[in-house]
Amino acid sequence: MKKIQILGTGCTKCKVLMANATAAVQALSLAAQIEKVDQLQDILKFGVMTTPALAVDGEVKSYGKVLSVEEIKKLIQ
Repeated sequence: MKKIQILGTGCTKCKVLMANATAAVQALSLAAQIEKVDQLQDILKFGVMTTPALAVDGEVKSYGKVLSVEEIKKLIQ
């Protein structure tokens, strides 16, 4: 099972990224756990300074922008 983490403090862009990640997982019928990481100290542990960010299995794949559903599908397949 993949672990997908959305890193962000709760801004609008973070919420859109979460919705897009959820849609990507559903479109691919993947078994995945989607987790919101919203505590600043936890976000900094990933080395991310610009949110929103997307991590897959603990590895940051994108930061500072909202990925589309299609872009996320490519990263999590």
